[in-house]
Amino acid sequence: MKIGITCYPTYGGSGVVATELGIELAARGHQVHFITSSQPFRLTGREANIHFHEVSVSTYPLFEYPPYDLALATRMAEVADFYSLDLLHVHYAIPHSVSALLASQMIEAHTQLSRRRKLPFITTLHGTDITLVGLDPSYLPITRFAIERSDGVTAISSHLAERTREAFGVVSEIEVIRNFVNCDVYVRKPELVAEMRPRFAAPDEHLFVHLSNFRPVKRVTDVIEVFARVAHALPARLMLIGDGPDRSVAEQLALRYNVQDRIHFLGKQDAVHELLPLADLMIMPSQMESFGLAALEAMACRVPAIATRVGGVPELIDDQVNGLLFELGDVDAMAEAAISLLKAPDRLQAMSQAARHTAQERFCTTRIIPLYESYYQRVLDRVK
Repeated sequence: MKIGITCYPTYGGSGVVATELGIELAARGHQVHFITSSQPFRLTGREANIHFHEVSVSTYPLFEYPPYDLALATRMAEVADFYSLDLLHVHYAIPHSVSALLASQMIEAHTQLSRRRKLPFITTLHGTDITLVGLDPSYLPITRFAIERSDGVTAISSHLAERTREAFGVVSEIEVIRNFVNCDVYVRKPELVAEMRPRFAAPDEHLFVHLSNFRPVKRVTDVIEVFARVAHALPARLMLIGDGPDRSVAEQLALRYNVQDRIHFLGKQDAVHELLPLADLMIMPSQMESFGLAALEAMACRVPAIATRVGGVPELIDDQVNGLLFELGDVDAMAEAAISLLKAPDRLQAMSQAARHTAQERFCTTRIIPLYESYYQRVLDRVK
């Protein structure tokens, strides 16, 4: 197939999933065209069967805000026409699904002249495009319209699919295709761990990790709260991977608890698959997670997560089996559980093995990518 993919190319779950999906599809022989404002950060530019098409926006003085959605629609239509794309797959509803709808209509109008077939588009919902942005009264009607006019809609968890039906009154099909991880890339390699872990923790120290974009919904301050309690009871260190608006708040809180010298603020990192296996536990105390991709990537590396029982997280983490779930904001319970687990190495080892097993058996690319391929074909068959 020839597939056009649009996503936000910066750090964030939806962009990561879309980029990794494109990489996996290209590896399976499909021709993938990324149509985005800049090259997605996980692309090297050397992947076979992958093409990048930049969306440029004119800065005309009349426009207070550049009309990116219109420029995107135009570029989508141009790429689809020139490369004879079979379909568009857009990630994050706002504004990508609206742009795809416009592009599809442009192609359809052109079809009447050139007798080319319709260009279908699929929208994948990732979370805040529904639970936050989409529910804004300014965007709710257009979000609902774009979802309803999509030729196919997928959601990354059953929770998100149900939330979309409730919030938008959507009655059409929403296919649940959960997030995935490449289990050959996200894997614990003992020799690499032996080489890299001493940079972040001494042999007698436990190592925690948190990975996010440091937005308020990720509650990075709760990460510091949990870690500070653990660090005052056990020798421990923390790797914070990512960056964002709450970084300075986290730094100030670390100073207040006097644990700043035990925390590594690593900023944005490309090779997170090399860092995650170094940790003993992940802390993911989010206010909302439609799935919990960071936890899945850690689990594939044999790192269980201490997480909140929100959104689609329980669809990934089986409490007390491959990770631990807690109520939102219960940092005391999270810290106590972490200390107890670290003091029971056999239990930690069993949980680490279960985390890896869950990733392999339920969420590896070999299991999820064929679901997308099958869904693409179903959509194509419907619009013939």
